[in-house]
Amino acid sequence: MKTLRADALRSRERIVRAAEAAFRRHGVDASLEAIAKDAGVGSATLHRHFRSRRELVEAVFQDSTGAVAAEASRLAAEHPPGPALFHWLQAVLDHTLANRGLATTLVPAADEHHGGFCGHDALEAAVAPLLVAAKGAGQVRADVTVGEVLSLVNAISLLADHDPGADPERLLGLAITGFGPRQCEQH
Repeated sequence: MKTLRADALRSRERIVRAAEAAFRRHGVDASLEAIAKDAGVGSATLHRHFRSRRELVEAVFQDSTGAVAAEASRLAAEHPPGPALFHWLQAVLDHTLANRGLATTLVPAADEHHGGFCGHDALEAAVAPLLVAAKGAGQVRADVTVGEVLSLVNAISLLADHDPGADPERLLGLAITGFGPRQCEQH
């Protein structure tokens, strides 16, 4: 991020705080104009700091997503490989469920090469060693990829965002059961 003058930095911080409150109430599709108004700035100021909604979402969720990513190391130190991975996936699910609409931003936009929200990159980096360790311990199928694991958790979150009757924890449990090593090959 470029160096900002003190007043510009204060404006940016007010925008991020107002967006965080708006996202909690309305999800990440909250009105940008309302966010600007709540921050006490004009719409042009908001857009000068954040060229897109995705940039604003990233600024709001950067720290909390980073904390979830960092949780992977703690879990790896405290649990065997498979349970560490599965506990971490639950933490990711909890994070996306607690932040309405966040799952949508974890889906790459059509013009992006991968990941979209750079928090996605942090999550990929965090899960990779957990997945390698779980594969090495024979607790996860050898053909499961980082992208597939995160896509499954994200898909569950997206479903929960749109279907109040969905049971995300059960769906994650079913997905995890599907991650187990194959007991027999189907012909």
